Amino acid sequence: MKLGILRTGAPPRGVDGFGTYPDMFRRLLGEDAYDYSVFAVDEGQLPSAPDACQAWLVTGSSSGVYDGTSWIGALMGFLNAAKGRAALVGVCFGHQVMAQAFGGQVIKSPKGWGLGEQTYDVVRREPWMDAVPQIRLPGSHQDQVVEPPPGAEVVAASDFTPFGALAYRDQPAISIQLHPEFEPAYAIALIENRRGSRLSEEEADRAVASYQGPDDRARVGGWIRNFLDAHSAGRGR
Repeated sequence: MKLGILRTGAPPRGVDGFGTYPDMFRRLLGEDAYDYSVFAVDEGQLPSAPDACQAWLVTGSSSGVYDGTSWIGALMGFLNAAKGRAALVGVCFGHQVMAQAFGGQVIKSPKGWGLGEQTYDVVRREPWMDAVPQIRLPGSHQDQVVEPPPGAEVVAASDFTPFGALAYRDQPAISIQLHPEFEPAYAIALIENRRGSRLSEEEADRAVASYQGPDDRARVGGWIRNFLDAHSAGRGR
C-alpha cells in the first residue's frame, strides 16, 4: 500500500536525535509496513494528485489551522480533493486541519495546554479497534476541535478534549488529537525545550511526571494499521 505522509511541521530546534515526524510515524507503523512517500507540505510541496497514494497521513505541527498561511489553505484544498478517493489519517494538527477542512471548527482553547500523558475514554468502538475502555497517549496541544464536521462521530474523548478522536462516516477517514508517534523520551525533551518560555515550571513538572507509567502507543499504532489495511484490502493492493 502506498502511504503518503503529509509533513506539516518539525521538532523544534534543540530537540535532536529523534528524527522527523515522518520518521516517528514510520517507526510507529513499521518501517516495512507500507510504501512510504513524504511531502513537505509546510514548505509548499503537495502531491501531484489526491489519488497518487491510497492513503494520506497528516502529521502534527506547531502551526494553527487559523494562521492563514498559504500552505495550510492549500492543504485543506488537497484534503477536500482527496475526500473519498483515498483514506485519510490525521494526528494532532492533522486531526484539527481535517476537521476544519471538512466543515468543523478549531480554536485556541481557553482551557490552555493539554500536556503529558492524556487519558481518553473510548465512547464508540470501531471495527479497527480492539475492546478497551480507555487509551493513554502523549498530548501536546493548545488548539482543539470545538465543532466536529458533518459526517464525523466521536470515538474517544476526555472532559478536557471532548472531540479527541473522530471517525468519518462520509469517507474513509480517522483522526486523533493525541500523539501515538511520540516516544516518551521525545515528549519529555519537547516539554523541557519549552520550559520557562511557553510552559511554566509547574506545567512542565506535572507533564514530565505523567510519563512514569505505560501508555497505549503500540495499541493505537495498531488501530491505525488496521484502518489502513482494511481500506487497502477493500480497494485492492
